[in-house]
Amino acid sequence: MTSRTLRAMTVLTAAAALCGAAPTAYAAHTTTATTTATTTATATAAASSAQAADRRVPRIVTAWARAWNGSEPRALGALFTADGTYTDEAVAATFRGRKEISGWKARADSLIGNVHVTIRTTRSDRNRITVRSVYSGHLKGAPKPFAVPMTTVIDLDRHHCRIVSNKDHYSLATVLAQSGLPADWTPPTT
Repeated sequence: MTSRTLRAMTVLTAAAALCGAAPTAYAAHTTTATTTATTTATATAAASSAQAADRRVPRIVTAWARAWNGSEPRALGALFTADGTYTDEAVAATFRGRKEISGWKARADSLIGNVHVTIRTTRSDRNRITVRSVYSGHLKGAPKPFAVPMTTVIDLDRHHCRIVSNKDHYSLATVLAQSGLPADWTPPTT
């Protein structure tokens, strides 16, 4: 017998043995696979839950939301570096420095009743934090309140204690539509 013939016979013998034990082997494999899959799914869910619990909202983001939800405009400005910038992409406005940023918060409070930011998720990457939140309130004079999704990109200083740049992204058209205002509405100047 050549080695090729011997190898073929070995394979055929092993295949015949497996075929005879196939129903038992399949049942054992299925039970093991199901148990393994269930155990793996449970472990994955537990790990995901633990990982989610470990993902804390960065302190600066908690302070940022607290400042927006509060009534003291300087609390927001104080979170920024002296030359920090705050950009509201929806209204195409940028404010520079703590005084202008505090002024922006004061203006928002004068135009929007119950202004509120609810943090949904955050993602940190070195000095940058991306915040997904719900921005809500009631534009003064509007028939209805609004609540829109907002994404904010916050860049921090090298020590991660002050905001260098803040960029808010939300749909002004959706704010106006939900508020029951026309698309060309502009806030009063006084």
